Amino acid sequence: MNHSVLRKAAILGLAAFTLAGTISPVVNAQVALETSVDNEGTPIKGGTLKIAEVAGEPFSGAFSSLVADQSTDLSVVEGYINTGLFEYDENLQIKDTGLASAKLDPENKKVTITIRKDQKWSDGQPLTIDDVIAPYYIVAHKDYTGIRYGDDFKNVVGIEDYHEGKTDTISGLKKIDDYTLEISYQTFSASMKQVGGGISPYVEPKHIYDKIAIKDIADSDQVRVNPVGMGPFRVKSITPGEAIVLESNEYYFKGKPKVDGAVIEVVNPSTAVAEMKAGNYDIAELPTDAYDTFKDASNFKTIGTVENTYSYIGFKFGSWNKDKEEVEMDTSKVIQNKALRQAMAYAFDADAVGQRFFSGLRFRANTLIPSLFKSVHASDLPGFTYDPEKSKQILADAGFVDKDGDGFVEDPNGKPFTLKFLARSSSDIAEPLWSYLVESWKQVGINVELLDGRLYDFNSYSDMLRSDDQSFDVFEGAWGTGGDPNPTGFYSKKAPFNYERWADDKNEELLEALSSDKAFDEAYRKEAFHAWQAYTNEELPAIPYLYRYGIRSVNNRVKHYDVANGTSFGIEQLELTADEPIK
Repeated sequence: MNHSVLRKAAILGLAAFTLAGTISPVVNAQVALETSVDNEGTPIKGGTLKIAEVAGEPFSGAFSSLVADQSTDLSVVEGYINTGLFEYDENLQIKDTGLASAKLDPENKKVTITIRKDQKWSDGQPLTIDDVIAPYYIVAHKDYTGIRYGDDFKNVVGIEDYHEGKTDTISGLKKIDDYTLEISYQTFSASMKQVGGGISPYVEPKHIYDKIAIKDIADSDQVRVNPVGMGPFRVKSITPGEAIVLESNEYYFKGKPKVDGAVIEVVNPSTAVAEMKAGNYDIAELPTDAYDTFKDASNFKTIGTVENTYSYIGFKFGSWNKDKEEVEMDTSKVIQNKALRQAMAYAFDADAVGQRFFSGLRFRANTLIPSLFKSVHASDLPGFTYDPEKSKQILADAGFVDKDGDGFVEDPNGKPFTLKFLARSSSDIAEPLWSYLVESWKQVGINVELLDGRLYDFNSYSDMLRSDDQSFDVFEGAWGTGGDPNPTGFYSKKAPFNYERWADDKNEELLEALSSDKAFDEAYRKEAFHAWQAYTNEELPAIPYLYRYGIRSVNNRVKHYDVANGTSFGIEQLELTADEPIK
């Protein structure tokens, strides 16, 4: 029941710093977390589950997948009020145990979706295939105010004509009967196998939305007051911004939950650990950078699973050509020299960073594909272990030599250079963390400085990336892949999210292989993914930095809980062994 894969105080580890900003080396820094928890005790009948939504911001109140753009709202919608059409296995590939199944027809570029029969919405109204069709007409409408009308929707045949008002229907949607929909796509790749890889997962109550003007959906009662869904719970009451009281939904397709209901409250990250230790909540996603303060708690246990997210160190190779809608490289930049990038990759100790700053909940990444995707992740590639002497040798072999004796190498033409590093002030550990990387690069002779000598807030950082600001050469970033590991949307020369602005013909060829018809063969797909990972580890448009765990803390009165990807456990199965959380 790991819903987070489809959507993302104390300064730790400072004692690990030694002279010159280095960190004591660490080997095998990854922690070993269980993915499930079992507690003793006889389950009571019913009870109220108490959930802490740990966030620094209140609920915005947009409790619909179609319009929500805040993680707190989406967490409630996707985990409790509504459900997506599909369930997935450990590699996030669609399986047939969910509300719907999907039959792929690559040759004809079609998908047939079949929903379960005789199901009902939380208000008792019947579910039909019209409820699967409705989101397409809402999201693609010219009056739609949300952010979901992206490439996956635009890939449906005829949808852009509808969006532009040229037609009242979407020709690529063919209703077969009350439980079956055939969808035609313009392009079709093996990503369609993945949840979130191209097939819309949305199902919404048409009988409700038909009564609402599309421009008014975001502020409607269906979104703000009394959402109707297909999830395990339905809304009983909402305290705007603060809390939601839920009751069990007897119409839930997997059966009525064993608890009577749930209360979800927003809890600030600074107090969340204390709240859990005090026994005020059953479930919370506590801050990972505070893990050492609660990993040995007596009244709750912390479990977790590797997420579909990775951190990286990117390089700024060029800019975005708006006319051609593609990347344009600047060959004059010193970071175009591959040896410099490779030397930077070996200069810092990602294993030690994961341990000292994140208690092992983040750990060294070996490629630009998250290790969560076991079927395609190249686990045999070593990646970049800490080896400063190797960094220095790579530089020397490529002609980067310190000719003026200032401690920093000049480029192969004898010209001095300084790389400007763009980094975020994302938490209290940000300053020592990024200062460590800067110092590590300086230790091998590469002159790197924080841009303007400071860290940037998230909004400023994002604006600089998106606007192609050329004042920096190196930046830190992170990507959540969703359910699809295909990296084309981040590294193709045609991808706006290619913030490195890196373009490479061989890379395009390898990416095309990932999306080709041949990739429907699992053996070919694995080989193609491996080839791309090996190539990008050589060329390094970005340095793989850290993978991470998503964690969940569970009070000892919860009988069983499981967060593994592809688990058969659902919230409807959860049982409590006491009337209140254990203190």
